[in-house]
Amino acid sequence: MTHDPRRSGVPISRAGWRWAGALVLAVAANIAAGSALAQPRAPDPKDWPAVLAAARSETVYWNAWAGEPRINAYIAWVGEEVSRRFGVTLVEVKLADTSDAVAKVVAEKVAGRIEGGAVDLIWINGPNFASMQQNGLLLGGWAEELPNFRYVDPARNPLVRSDFTVPTQGAESPWGMAQIVFYYDAARLKGPPRSIAALRDWACANRGRFTYPEPPDFLGATFLKQALIALTPDPSRLQRPVSDSDFAEVTAPLWAYLDALRPCLWHGGRAYPDNQAALRPLLADDEIDLAFAFDPSAASAAIASRDLPQTVRSYVLDGGTIGNANFVAIPFNAAHKAAAMVVADFLLSPEAQARKQDPNVWGGFTVLSMDRLSPADRARFAALDLGIATPSLAELGTPLPEPHPSWMSRIIEDWRKRYAAN
Repeated sequence: MTHDPRRSGVPISRAGWRWAGALVLAVAANIAAGSALAQPRAPDPKDWPAVLAAARSETVYWNAWAGEPRINAYIAWVGEEVSRRFGVTLVEVKLADTSDAVAKVVAEKVAGRIEGGAVDLIWINGPNFASMQQNGLLLGGWAEELPNFRYVDPARNPLVRSDFTVPTQGAESPWGMAQIVFYYDAARLKGPPRSIAALRDWACANRGRFTYPEPPDFLGATFLKQALIALTPDPSRLQRPVSDSDFAEVTAPLWAYLDALRPCLWHGGRAYPDNQAALRPLLADDEIDLAFAFDPSAASAAIASRDLPQTVRSYVLDGGTIGNANFVAIPFNAAHKAAAMVVADFLLSPEAQARKQDPNVWGGFTVLSMDRLSPADRARFAALDLGIATPSLAELGTPLPEPHPSWMSRIIEDWRKRYAAN
């Protein structure tokens, strides 16, 4: 959240991915053997006064990707507000990758710890959510009962009910929208590439001036998915779970593309930036000419913080780019479920969402529907200057859907075998 995470993307470490996967398999084996334990009764968000009363004086341990200082500062502000308004203490457990928190919850369930878990709230989406949901690791049925969910319109924005094609079933509360945008310094680069095929041609005509974060970083993995959607003859196959029978056929154009692209990359494809935060300075320092982010306001926010020059501009590829919602979720055994619900609800408030969308704060796009807000709350958003480098909603267009999460896992595994720097 994930974006991720992340983030707005949420990265997954190599070791964490393998360990979490192994532990999830252990949970699945326990469940299959009939050893799953009954869960204690959770707070009922339909009785919100009771939730608020139970939450007072509780401490929420929010496990969140911490790779972006602007996001960390926003979470700190959320902590100040929920403390002042609701008597809830918020502690951000800063993660290098979301899979660390997932693995912690998995290990607790394997050990039979069904109460008093160490993780109260997780910023999550994609394969991490799919694995946790499949193996009964999340509290379900609460998210759409939050008071502030009334400002969300799933009919107009179905992404808030589907995480990488997997129905959320009330186990995740949306708190941000994300979409891939590419950005460049217009003072240096004229006519940036507008398609995945054109990007390869441009990169090989301008060697060393493009790169992407190393998978399994979420943004790097999303670049692979963006390329796969553009290159595969039938993208609809990506909406179904991957199978051994079609993986090689569907991904063959991707590997051919990456084989041609790799020697044209920054450092000849022998090294990659770690994540989105590491990619941005390469553009600022004139090491590359083209970068990208999973946040339409990322370049404007960096301009506002003087991390990028005023001449940077953003765009989407012809035919669109991948977009998704990111969420917060409550583990099944969270020690402070009521307070976690209070934090999740505050994240959906018009005040918190408008502050989050301000590029001077973060720049993350809202999940709220303007038609469902009061005139005063609509005015909060209308007053925002989204920044000179932020594409308009018309320019962003309709986001391309994420493939099923199983594709991401398999693609990352094969990418590492073929191209990993280490």
